[in-house]
Amino acid sequence: MNYRKRIADGVLRSLLASSGAVLIQGPKWCGKTTTAEQMAASSIYMNDPEEMEENIMLAATAAKRLLSGATPRLIDEWQLAPRLWDAVRFEVDHREQHVGQFILTGSAVPPDTSALHHSGTGRFAWLTMRTMSLWESGDSVGDVSLGDLFDGREPEGGGNKMELERLAYLICRGGWPAALDMDAEASLQQAFNYVEAVAERDLSRVDGVSRDSEAVKRLLRSYSRYQGTQVSIKAICDDIKANSESMSEGTVLSYLHALNKIFVVEDMGAWNPNLRSRTAIRTSDTRYFTDPSIAVAALGIGPDDLMNDLRTMGLFFETMAVRDLRVYAEALHGRVYHYRDKNGLECDAVIHLRNGQYGLVEIKLGGEKLISEGAATLHSLEKIIDTERMNAPAFKMVLVGVGRYAYRRDDGVCVVPIGCLKE
Repeated sequence: MNYRKRIADGVLRSLLASSGAVLIQGPKWCGKTTTAEQMAASSIYMNDPEEMEENIMLAATAAKRLLSGATPRLIDEWQLAPRLWDAVRFEVDHREQHVGQFILTGSAVPPDTSALHHSGTGRFAWLTMRTMSLWESGDSVGDVSLGDLFDGREPEGGGNKMELERLAYLICRGGWPAALDMDAEASLQQAFNYVEAVAERDLSRVDGVSRDSEAVKRLLRSYSRYQGTQVSIKAICDDIKANSESMSEGTVLSYLHALNKIFVVEDMGAWNPNLRSRTAIRTSDTRYFTDPSIAVAALGIGPDDLMNDLRTMGLFFETMAVRDLRVYAEALHGRVYHYRDKNGLECDAVIHLRNGQYGLVEIKLGGEKLISEGAATLHSLEKIIDTERMNAPAFKMVLVGVGRYAYRRDDGVCVVPIGCLKE
């Protein structure tokens, strides 16, 4: 498979220039190791079957031997030997060259956190990789830059040729790098393989707790039905009970915690702006998978099913749009949040940069009616933000699934097809 340039490449390069070590974390199969290999001068693979036992033993008794090599040195799947964290931190402190020494990659948070005697502050930088955005996979023409929108430039672009059928396929294929070089049928199978691996093996291996694979699948199906909402754990339990066997709230919480540790789910935090009124802001996280294909695979559906149920397709499109926005925001030193208040006013995504700029985004499948509804929501939110205490939004955007052109409406709202967007 030919290496495709990733947005994370530039982020990693920047972090190595300012930190002694960089930890790349993210879902399995998203390309962490391949990205790290592009910049590493030497490597050690902790999960190499022929050397894994010896590597883990060395990490406990003679970690310096594992850290010796040309820099940046890649330590792949480091969490198999959590003691390496302290060894890397110590080595960074005592080398003459303090930056760009190590790249650590991992598909899970280490189970033995008690082994980490130091937080890594000042030595480590963190990079969260996700599955490929449409721009990275070559499915967006990239006429509109998110960075340009923050700079106040016009969203001009007319190269998007994505039809509804293609969008349905991309939702189901997901952003798995390996799927890009396969034919359509094989590429769609990747997400089903991923869900099976999570249920049968990965969720139990993350912390050594044996979990029922069928219960994992039931939870994933329920989570799929509620993605994009702030559903409670109790509601998830009720849904599971209504559709199959019951699970206790404690069990669901335990399973979700493990799914979060291996980056299967990535919920979205609430945005808390300064408002003109005393309106209470809802602080519950919004439920999302890291890739939309996980949701459709968990439900056992495909592109044709989405085409026959556009409402459901719109919900899964939202997950894909959030994934892409997160990838693009990362390159701009930003994060993506959700807004909802007690009056029911809700904004799908707020992209907040560390320099204080932010953009308001509504996500719609397409069509003038939905676009107008999204624009009205954005205006309503803008009106209640106290711009004497914080900046006004840098832009307001309706991000759509289908639409040939990107443009700015007369009311100032940008309309951008996802097939036109890049970082």
